[in-house]
Amino acid sequence: MQEYRVWECLVCGWVYDESKGAPEDGIAPGTRWEDIPSDWQCPECGVGKEDFEMIRVCHAAADAAGSGEQEKIASSPTPEAPAEAEAAFEHIDHTRDPVVIVGTGLAGYHLAKELRKLDQRTPLVIISADNGDSYHKPQLSMAFHKVRTPEQLVSNSAREMALSLRAQILTFTQVTAIDSASRCLTLKAGLQSQRLHYDKLVLALGAEPVEVAVGGDAAGCAFRINDLQDFQRFYTAAAGTKSVLVIGGGLIGCEYANDLIQSGFQVHVIDPQTHALGSLLPDNASRLVEKSLSEAGVQFHLGTTVISLDYCSGGIQAVLDNGTQLQVDRVISAIGVRPRITLAQTNGIPVNRGIVTDRYLATGSEHIYALGDCAEVDGHNLCYVAPLLAGARALALTLTGTPTQVTYDNMPVSIKTTLCPVTVSAPPPGTEGQWQYDRDDDKGVAARFTDGDRQLLGFALVGDACSQSAELSEQAPPIMQN
Repeated sequence: MQEYRVWECLVCGWVYDESKGAPEDGIAPGTRWEDIPSDWQCPECGVGKEDFEMIRVCHAAADAAGSGEQEKIASSPTPEAPAEAEAAFEHIDHTRDPVVIVGTGLAGYHLAKELRKLDQRTPLVIISADNGDSYHKPQLSMAFHKVRTPEQLVSNSAREMALSLRAQILTFTQVTAIDSASRCLTLKAGLQSQRLHYDKLVLALGAEPVEVAVGGDAAGCAFRINDLQDFQRFYTAAAGTKSVLVIGGGLIGCEYANDLIQSGFQVHVIDPQTHALGSLLPDNASRLVEKSLSEAGVQFHLGTTVISLDYCSGGIQAVLDNGTQLQVDRVISAIGVRPRITLAQTNGIPVNRGIVTDRYLATGSEHIYALGDCAEVDGHNLCYVAPLLAGARALALTLTGTPTQVTYDNMPVSIKTTLCPVTVSAPPPGTEGQWQYDRDDDKGVAARFTDGDRQLLGFALVGDACSQSAELSEQAPPIMQN
């Protein structure tokens, strides 16, 4: 038997198995991770090798690599005997107050992993408002086409995460108050309340969907898919569904339209802008995305909004402000997200759009930090995965005694519209300049945003032009300039 490693993309969850390789990408079965070219990119989301993590070791017959071999997964979770579970925590110094992380999304769990790489002894408590299952949120907008159930999206249960991180994970628990002077939290789980002292506190609260404001007796029927539980509700409700209305033609709306149309649904997309992805892409790039999705069957209703949603026989009737009436089975609201700041705001922690932090991820309250979608880091609130990963690496060092500022290099965003892939590095808001097209045809669009001195400030790549992403990313300026 030969040993192979399995690597997982931290951004989208795509898995590279050394025994199987990636033949469609020109990587033969048996190719070791270190032998893959350094400029190789994830075929699903376009990130580089640095955003992959080894998740398990497989044993396969040496002559059967890539041919349906029998695998024995070394790190497959198995029920832990009490003694084994206790042994996992035996090196923790329980005389010390813990580092407490509020949130079990990608930010919270990734920070915990980075912490444990550096510190095996400090007590770690992670608080989850839900069941604490670990999953890759970007996979939610790909699940139907990949024929994956909500259960199949879960990579590890909260118990498995607790054992691997040697952490206490409190599920279905809310933080109701933060006493920063005494470093104490008030927690509520069901009808029970308790107090928890901390040494350092990290708020990894994520973001919440923006509510869609419409009239009608079905105004509250729209599904907002922001986490696995939201997806579970929609997944269940979609049984027997033929048509879906997606309110919002931005990143999330287009990803869900792309996923659903390839899964046999009839899909309508509504957005007040005149082009899909209009806030991210120049016009010609948007048009190619629209064309590709339209050819697959998506019906766009652009330059208009939803006035009302009303129940009707067999479904929901949507009335648009241009007079159009649509009858659909289900509605998804995908008009954007906003950072969760209420907990910080009500407890005296400075907020703006997000929870305000410096480049050390430190808030205005001593010993309290913020990370991920909820954080506004030195004026930047970026609800994407790459900034979150960079922040977790830097914050883990800070929390373990090596103060480290986070730096945001150029971080292009890959949009999972697989019918027409998109990679965009948007210019800073309010920047003066113009889009110039290097390429504009039926297969791809490549555009650069330049200032008056022809300096590259951003770029947009659509279709097969996405292959230029690594090259342009090296030329574009970092998000944090100094």
